[in-house]
Amino acid sequence: MKRTLNRREFFHGMSVAAAGFCLAPSGVWAKAAPAAPVAVGKCAKYGPEVMTTLAGMFDQLGGLRQIVNGKTVAVKINVTGNHPTVFHDLPVGETYWIHPQVVGAVIHLLGNAGARRIRLLESPTGSQLATLQEFLSMARWNVSDLLSAASAVEFENTNFAGPTGKYTRFWVPGGGLLFPAYDMNRAYEDCDVFVSLAKLKEHVTAGVTLSMKNCFGNTPTTIYGDGVGQDEPSEVPQGVRGRILHHGKRQPPKSCMAEIDPRSPRDPGYRVPRIVADLVAARPIHLAIIDGIETAAGGEGPWVKNFRTVRPGLLIAGTNCVNTDAVATALMGFDPMADRGTAPFETCDSTLKLAEQLGIGTCDMSRIEVRGLSMEKGRVYFRRA
Repeated sequence: MKRTLNRREFFHGMSVAAAGFCLAPSGVWAKAAPAAPVAVGKCAKYGPEVMTTLAGMFDQLGGLRQIVNGKTVAVKINVTGNHPTVFHDLPVGETYWIHPQVVGAVIHLLGNAGARRIRLLESPTGSQLATLQEFLSMARWNVSDLLSAASAVEFENTNFAGPTGKYTRFWVPGGGLLFPAYDMNRAYEDCDVFVSLAKLKEHVTAGVTLSMKNCFGNTPTTIYGDGVGQDEPSEVPQGVRGRILHHGKRQPPKSCMAEIDPRSPRDPGYRVPRIVADLVAARPIHLAIIDGIETAAGGEGPWVKNFRTVRPGLLIAGTNCVNTDAVATALMGFDPMADRGTAPFETCDSTLKLAEQLGIGTCDMSRIEVRGLSMEKGRVYFRRA
């Protein structure tokens, strides 16, 4: 009798093939990893031009309909931090959060392209609020505008297990770089298309935070938060992800998968890039979108020293997250092929390189076709901002 694999079994079964790829000599990684076009658009400010610019960029990538028509689409938004923190009296969407106008435009365009169901997902760090709507409202987002941007729009606070009360285990193909699997909200499995909607920023621990680093926030703080219990996930979020994920000072609850090697370095600059690469291998991104219209340099949020505003006036999108983040990194004035010790990866390993080694995509700009605005016209040097 023929048996159909579910998503979780399929991704787990991919590990055998992926393991063979990861054992290949380092010289073949960039050549073997996939390359797909990346669209770059100039958008000087938030307003009606956001929708127009994104629509043109999606057309340059072949159109959204072929990706989302009739599908359930999960959109991981980037609204980091324990609570919205205002910097220089600017709305958080103009500094370190994804801007609500970009979110609304994406929802509308997904709906126009035939998406059957659109779910906005996030696991707000350090917040114990029950719903994502409450967290967004703290930043004065008009949640009703997002709900009306398309039909069948939903919100899910993925710090919690959701209606089933059970988390889903996502296995990392090839066995994983730090953990063999991660337990997350079922919404990350119960979708046909997964979109990472990120902000164009530097990151004090990971060098840059783009579409891949955005997925660090997939992990629920009821499992990976500092105050979780020893045996089972907590019923409510338990702080930031410092002790378990960043520093490795303890393991997750016993009901979840422990680290592969507890003797590996406890350095966050070693751990965080590997966790991010694991996560995007376990839960692949189908569409990466990065808001670089107004953002910040120096770090991921106002709590970082030397945090400062910058206005690149850019939107970036692609169907391969590594390719998209490589283009974004280059537009920030950095070399996406840089190793540890070179900007922006002075104190960390490169998530781009690690994801490339896992076969997710290349970060070699010579292999990535950039459509729309040229790199020369779009490049903004973040370290000079």
